[in-house]
Amino acid sequence: MTRIDAKFAELKAAGKKAFVAYVMAGDPDEAKSLEIVKALPEAGVDIIELGLPFTDPMADGATIQLAGQRALEQGMTLNKTLALAKEFRKTDDKTPIVLMGYYNPIYSHGVDQFLVDAVEAGIDGLIVVDLPPEEDEELCIPAQKAGLNFIRLATPTTDDKRLPTVLQNTSGFVYYVSVTGTTGAAAASGADVAPEVARIKAKTDLPVIVGFGVRTPEKAEEIAAVADGTVVGSAIVSEIAEGKSVEEVAAYVKSLADGAHRA
Repeated sequence: MTRIDAKFAELKAAGKKAFVAYVMAGDPDEAKSLEIVKALPEAGVDIIELGLPFTDPMADGATIQLAGQRALEQGMTLNKTLALAKEFRKTDDKTPIVLMGYYNPIYSHGVDQFLVDAVEAGIDGLIVVDLPPEEDEELCIPAQKAGLNFIRLATPTTDDKRLPTVLQNTSGFVYYVSVTGTTGAAAASGADVAPEVARIKAKTDLPVIVGFGVRTPEKAEEIAAVADGTVVGSAIVSEIAEGKSVEEVAAYVKSLADGAHRA
């Protein structure tokens, strides 16, 4: 059982929904990024999504693209991202960390070495948005053999014919993308999301977490109410981009987490 599996079992026993927060590793700089990540569990975050900076993030809107650029300009790398996770693990051995990004940096690092390094750093799961199920032998299967969850995205355009393929080797949870388009592009709607979550849950026992388009505590509650939890990324990254202090960012995150936990 991974930390992710344990966290969902704990939440289910408590009758609570999950709140997942995304931040870009190294944004606005390595030191402050680590401080922000360390503050997330205390702010009510159940699972941390740690963005891996990349030059061409195809699924991400302008907010997260710019965060990646800021991190890269500060010299952030895959090795430094794993080092950040390892530093976090010195004081928190319980909160799951999902590394979210694109395949190119992992491929360049070497898959076998990356998996060794990720496990050593305390990473629990991977979301690699540009590796489709047809490429599962590339990273997904080796990652699961190494003890990491491989989390897949389902979208409004994932039809009933495609869904079983998407779910086939997915573990940890399913990430449902609530809107078509890039991150931060539009607002999610509970009414639209509910039937889609039900459709996915009819095909899998995995928790379904909904992200993209959640910016307020009210929206976090609305979306979490029809799923197993919700993810907020761009809205948190925007707070960081505005130069807010670690305390201010944490307070905003807590308001979102409180919303999700009310569901």
